[in-house]
Amino acid sequence: MMKTRIKGIVAGVAALMAAQGAAAQDEITVAYFLEWPMPFQYAKVNGEYDEALGMKVNWVSFDTGTAMSAAMASGDVQIAVSQGVPPFVVAASAGQDLQIVDVAVSYSDNDNCVVRADLEIDKSSAGELAGKKVAVPLGTAAHYGFLKQMSHFGVDLGSLEVVDMAPAEGAAALSQGSVDMACGWGGALRRMREHGNVLLTGAEKEELGILVFDVTSVPASFAAEQGDVLAKFLKVTADANAKWNSGDHTAEMLPVIAKDSGMDEADTEATIGTFVFPGVGDQLSDKWLGGGAQEFMKGVADVFVQAGSIDAALDSYENAVNAAPLTSAKGM
Repeated sequence: MMKTRIKGIVAGVAALMAAQGAAAQDEITVAYFLEWPMPFQYAKVNGEYDEALGMKVNWVSFDTGTAMSAAMASGDVQIAVSQGVPPFVVAASAGQDLQIVDVAVSYSDNDNCVVRADLEIDKSSAGELAGKKVAVPLGTAAHYGFLKQMSHFGVDLGSLEVVDMAPAEGAAALSQGSVDMACGWGGALRRMREHGNVLLTGAEKEELGILVFDVTSVPASFAAEQGDVLAKFLKVTADANAKWNSGDHTAEMLPVIAKDSGMDEADTEATIGTFVFPGVGDQLSDKWLGGGAQEFMKGVADVFVQAGSIDAALDSYENAVNAAPLTSAKGM
C-alpha cells in the first residue's frame, strides 16, 4: 500500500513536469500551509511582498508538500514556503527540476507520530505496534520520521497496515479509534496528542539523526529566469524572521500570524514556540545550505529507496540547492 501510493505520487509529478513553465511577469503564486504559523505571514498580511517585488503575490494554502510539488510541476505555483524535505526529495528523485533556496524553519518537536492512549504503548514497548493500523501522510517529513522510528524500534513495516492520510484526517481517525497511530504536524499533531502519546521526543529523535526542517523551494526555471524577484522575496522573509527572532515584536506579530494561520493565539504561540527560524548567515553555513542539507537529502532518499517507496535516489543532491538568491538577499 505504502509503496503503491508513493509511486502514484511520483508518477503524478512526472506526468505534470512537461507542463511546467515560467511564471507570469506581473504576478506570482506562492504555496503555504494553514495551521503552520510563521513570521512571513506577518509580512504577507501587510502586503510587504507585493511592495518589495512590485507585483501581485497570490497565496494558496496546501495540505501536503507533495501537493506543492505537483503544483510547481504544473506551473500553477512558483514558490513553495515551508515544504518538507522528504516531499521535496521525492519530487527531485523523480526528476522534477526543483531547487531549495532557503531553510524556512527547523522543528523537531512539531512533527511526530502519536500512539492511541488506550494501547498504553511507549518507547519501552514499541514492538507491540506490530499488526497495528497507522495513518501516515506519505512522502512527507512525518513519513520519513515514521520510517526511521520504526527502524529504530525494530518494527517490521510489513506487519503494519499503513494508510495514506493528511494530518488532519489522521488526527480525526485517531480520535475515533479507527487507527492505532497517526503521524503529522502542527495543529493536527496537537489534536493527536489529546488522544495519545509520542514514542520519542524531539531531542530523542535528533539523537537518532531524525532532523526535521522545511525549505522554501522553487522550480529551477523560475530561479534562473526571475532570480532578482526570488532574492527580493527571500529578503522580505528573512526580515520578518529577524523581527520575530528579536523577541521585541511578539505582541504586534502574534495576533496577525494567528489569524492568517486559522488558529487562536494560544495555539499559535504554543506551535511557533517549538520552531527555530535560522538567520541568513546560519542558513548559508555548512550546517544547512553549505552542505548539510544536501547530505541530509541523500540520507532521506536512501531511506525511501530501502523502504521501497521510491525506485532510486539521485547520486547527489548538490544541484537541488541554489544558494545564490539567498546570498543576493543577504546583500540587499
